[in-house]
Amino acid sequence: MNVSNIQQPKVVVIGAGSLFFGRQSIWQMVHSPYLNQGTLALVDTDEERLSKMVRLAEMVARENNVSLKVEGSTDRRQVLSGADFVVLSFAEQSVKYRGIDCQVSLKYGIRMCSGDTIGPGGIFRAMRELPVIMECAKDIEELCPGAWVINYINPSTVHGIALHRYAPNLKSFALCDSHHMPHKKAHYAIRAGIIADISEFTEEINRKFDFRVAGVNHFTWLLKAEYEGKNVMPAIAEAMRKAAGEENNGGDRGAKALHNDAITYELYDIFGCIPTCTAHTKEYVRYWQGLGKTPDAIPPLSIWETEDRYQRHDEMWRQVDDFLLGNLPIADYMSTFGPDHATDIIENMVGNLGKRFFINTLNRGAVTNMSDDSFLELLCDVSMDGAKPVHVGEMPRGIRGMQELVLDTHELTAEAVVEQSYEKLRRAMLTDPLVNSISDADKIIKELLAMEREMIPDAWYMD
Repeated sequence: MNVSNIQQPKVVVIGAGSLFFGRQSIWQMVHSPYLNQGTLALVDTDEERLSKMVRLAEMVARENNVSLKVEGSTDRRQVLSGADFVVLSFAEQSVKYRGIDCQVSLKYGIRMCSGDTIGPGGIFRAMRELPVIMECAKDIEELCPGAWVINYINPSTVHGIALHRYAPNLKSFALCDSHHMPHKKAHYAIRAGIIADISEFTEEINRKFDFRVAGVNHFTWLLKAEYEGKNVMPAIAEAMRKAAGEENNGGDRGAKALHNDAITYELYDIFGCIPTCTAHTKEYVRYWQGLGKTPDAIPPLSIWETEDRYQRHDEMWRQVDDFLLGNLPIADYMSTFGPDHATDIIENMVGNLGKRFFINTLNRGAVTNMSDDSFLELLCDVSMDGAKPVHVGEMPRGIRGMQELVLDTHELTAEAVVEQSYEKLRRAMLTDPLVNSISDADKIIKELLAMEREMIPDAWYMD
C-alpha cells in the first residue's frame, strides 16, 4: 500500500454551487485534521453562487480556527495546478432539463421519477454533462496529471466508463452518495434487528455482519446478508414489508420516495435479493411503467417534480444566505451538516485510514460471473493506490441479465456522446430497458435535441 505523504492536500471542487455537495465538502475540509491544513479550491460558472460558497468556507474555517486555504474561480484552469484531488460535481440547470427529459418521455409512455441515469433522461443528461467532463479531463491531464479525479455527476456509470476509456492516463473513479459507509451497513443492521439504533453499530458488529452489495450504480442489490452465520435477508425484507406506506427515502419528499419499501419487498419476493437503491431501481425495471393490462397493488411511478425541486433549492440557498448574513450563527454550521461521501474518501486516502467504501469502478473479478471490465458499484479497499474491489461472488440469474442490459445502454451512451455518433445514440436509446418503440425513440431523440440545444454541442446539429 502506498502510504500518503500529502501534508497539505489540495482539493478542487468543480461545481461548488452544488447544494448536495458543496456545503458538506466545506464541513469535511474544516473538520478533518488530514484535510484542514490544505486548500479547498471552489469552481463554479455562476459568479454570485461561487462568491457565496467561498465566503461561507472562509467563515467556517475562521470560526473553527483551522488554517484551511480557500480559493475560488469561475475558470477551473486557474486553480487546477497542484491539485491532489479534483471532484466533478456540476450539473448546469439540472432541475430544468431533467424536467424536460421527464415530460417528453412521459408523452411517449415512459415514466421517470428521477430521470438522471436510465431511460431517455439518463442518456440526455450524459449528452449535456459528459462533453464538459471530458473538457475537464483534458485540463487535468495538462495541469495536474497526478490528481485523483472523482466523478460525482449522474449518470455516474456512463461518466465513469467514459473517463476510464477516453482519459486512460488519469486516475479516476465514480461515486454516488446512496451507499455511504458505514451508515449503509448500519441501516441494514437495524432492519435485520441486529441493533436498534445506529449508535449501537460497533466494529464488532461490523465484523460479524457479512453484507455484500453489488450492481450497476442505482441498480445495486443486497446479495448476501448473514450475521454470525445466520441469513438475515428475510428479516430485512420483512421489516421493509411492514414499513411499506411510511417510507420517505431519508427525508426525500418527492416522487423518488413513493412506495420504496413496498417495491423493495416485491422485488425481493421475485428475485430473492433486496434492491439497495430502490428510489432509482424502481425506474430501471419496467413493472411500474403503467404498461400492464391488469392493475398492480403499487401504482405506476410518479414523475419527477420540477417545481418542487426549484422550491427546495431555493430553501437551501436561503439557508446559505442566513449563515452569511448572521441570521444563523456560523458557530452552528458544524452541527448543521455532516460528512460527505467524496470528502470522506479523500480523508481516508490522505490519512491512509484503511476504511472501505462503495466505489463505481471496474469489477476486476469481484462479481465472479460478470466480466472484469464491468463498471459496477462495489465495496472497495481505498488508498492512494486506488480502489480495489472486495470479493462478492456470483450475481444471480435474472438480476445479472438486467445488469448486462443496463451496462450495454451505459456503454453505448458513453460511446455515442464522446464520438458524437447519432447511430450509437439511437442504438443506446433502443437498448434502454424503458424504451418500447422504434418510432417513439426516434421522436424522443429529435424533440430532446431540439429542446436542449443550448446545452448540447453544436456538432449534433451540423447535418
